[in-house]
Amino acid sequence: MIDKSVSFDQIDLKILTCLQRNAALSQRDLAEQVGLSQNACWRRLQRLQSSGVVGGSRAEVDLEMLGFDLTVIVMIRTRHHSKEWSEDFRKHVDRLPEVIDFYRIGGDWDYLIKVVTRGISGYDAFYQKLITNFDLATVTGFFAMEAIIRNRAVDLSRLR
Repeated sequence: MIDKSVSFDQIDLKILTCLQRNAALSQRDLAEQVGLSQNACWRRLQRLQSSGVVGGSRAEVDLEMLGFDLTVIVMIRTRHHSKEWSEDFRKHVDRLPEVIDFYRIGGDWDYLIKVVTRGISGYDAFYQKLITNFDLATVTGFFAMEAIIRNRAVDLSRLR
C-alpha cells in the first residue's frame, strides 16, 4: 500500500523518471544522473521503496520474438455485480496466463482485459477458458494491428 503522506521533491521525481526509463541502472549511474552521492541516492531509493512508490523492476521482453504475436483488448459486460461474483471472476481471470492487464471499468462495459497470445487459435483457447463457468452478457475482442505507443513512462514533470 502506498503511503500518501510521503512527500516527493524534484530529486525524488528525477530518480523515479530515471528508473522508469531504465530500472537496471547501477546505483552509481543513477546517483550521477540525478546529481547525488551514491549514499544519498541509496537512502532516497530505500525511502521510495518502503513507501510503496517503487515496487521492483522488470525486463522489457519482445513478446513477438517469442511467438506471442497477437494482442487483444477484451471488453466484457456482465449481468452480475455482486461482490462475491466479482471476486470469483477476478480469481478466474487471474489464473489465465494470457492476461497481462485486467481492469474493472466504468461506462458501457464492466471489465477490460489485455491479452497476449500466439495467433487467433491462441485467442480462441483463451476465450473458451474465459467463458467457462461464467455468465458473461457480452465479450468483445479488439485485435491490435500495431503498437503505436507501448509502456510509455509517465511524465512526472506534471507533478510540479
